[in-house]
Amino acid sequence: MSRRIIPLADLSAVPDVAGVAFAPQGILTDKLARPMRDLRISVTDRCNFRCVYCMPRAVFDKDYPFLPHDALLSFEEIERLARVFVAHGVEKIRLTGGEPLLRKNIEWLIERLARLTTPEGRALDVTLTTNGSLLARKARALKDAGLTRVTVSLDALEDTLFKRMNDADFAAASVLEGIAAAQAVGLAPLKVNMVVKRGTNDSEIVPMARHFKGSGVVLRFIEYMDVGTSNGWNMIEVLPSAEVVARIAEVFPLVPLERHTAAETAQRWGYADGSGEIGVISSVTRAFCGTCTRARLSTEGKLYLCLFASSGHDLRTLLRGGASDAEIATALARIWQAREDRYSQLRGSASPAAHEAGARIEMSYIGG
Repeated sequence: MSRRIIPLADLSAVPDVAGVAFAPQGILTDKLARPMRDLRISVTDRCNFRCVYCMPRAVFDKDYPFLPHDALLSFEEIERLARVFVAHGVEKIRLTGGEPLLRKNIEWLIERLARLTTPEGRALDVTLTTNGSLLARKARALKDAGLTRVTVSLDALEDTLFKRMNDADFAAASVLEGIAAAQAVGLAPLKVNMVVKRGTNDSEIVPMARHFKGSGVVLRFIEYMDVGTSNGWNMIEVLPSAEVVARIAEVFPLVPLERHTAAETAQRWGYADGSGEIGVISSVTRAFCGTCTRARLSTEGKLYLCLFASSGHDLRTLLRGGASDAEIATALARIWQAREDRYSQLRGSASPAAHEAGARIEMSYIGG
């Protein structure tokens, strides 16, 4: 497992941006004028699923070197870093993994993050992405702790297929139970993400749409992505989002909807009869790098500027080395303002330089 890290033992290791003054707070933009609005925090690299596109069992077996507990950021460290990010413009925090509900007492962290406010005094949007296996028993505690919304991954309704995809013998019914529990306690609007692999689960596109139509759940279809190096990604298995929309529209007429924000990753489509909507996330066939406002913090405190990055910036060393909040804020400002990542846009380029060199980080380590 390769995780190339840019050390930040002192501020001299932080990228310099000539002519820019830094402050403990203030909106940041990168070299492509993209602000930092969203922070995704991975709280564990462990998961109880072995999904074929994320943590294939052949790689993530019983001997896989997961991170030791003392390498993980503590809840106090996560909260401290989150404060710095919020001071620089972050408005939404999403907890990811691995499977975030495996992190013991995750509700305590949610309580801490839910108390944070933007410099203007607005509450944060605190969300979480989960495989849903533990959601039924935890939904009430998550809501009471201050979680705003939840997104559930579900790649099929047909049980044999679903079990083959998660490779952990988890039934779809247990995930559906978690979705119902989350809706019952008011974690809404709830979103369900389906990763589509051509020839594997694309037969479930219309059944999934039929099941969630009129339920209040927003179903989103995600193109199978080349994240990391262990999932055997092949472009042949990518089903373009346009085809997903076409298949559904043949059964349920659709109308295009406006995006909620310019940085929203999903293209929205509403059912013509007004019974809800779907979304498609097309990071392979229709890149949205130009509006990307997301930063990613790994389980052990590495800052990644792109889902497809091959290196991260070590913030944990600053945290545990005695750096002040102002020093960490300066480091963050310099890192973000030097950012020019746009892997998905360059993926289809004819130039060999379009692909970032080195092994990319695994999705299970950094979150989706």
